[in-house]
Amino acid sequence: MMLDAQFSRRTAIFTAAMAAMPWPLTAGAEMMPIEPTNARKSFGDIAPHLAEITDKVLFGDVWENAALKPRDRSLVTITCLIAMYRINEMPFHIKKALENGVTRDEIVETVTQIAFYAGSPPAMTALPILKQAFEEAGV
Repeated sequence: MMLDAQFSRRTAIFTAAMAAMPWPLTAGAEMMPIEPTNARKSFGDIAPHLAEITDKVLFGDVWENAALKPRDRSLVTITCLIAMYRINEMPFHIKKALENGVTRDEIVETVTQIAFYAGSPPAMTALPILKQAFEEAGV
């Protein structure tokens, strides 16, 4: 199957990248921040290595890469989360999108766009989550 081959290739690339990183941290290496991050607060007690990778690779390397502005990364991220029904991650990333300068109207229009490309069910599922996130953010 084509999907299995693509998944296996991505898994192999990710595994190789993780193996090349200096885990665990060694003496003299850059230390993790003392203040717990969202990843360490959420799941660091059960999966400390995953929390460290999330902090360093996803939010450290990927999100900080200058090829896309944080605002654009937020739009891409919430679009994917909505289209894929990743409802657990939506509130955090909707809040992050607002912090990164994406407006309420732009997020709502993104959901309208998703309805035509990913289908109405994911778009409709996102609406109450958006409503609550907007209320909590005061927008």
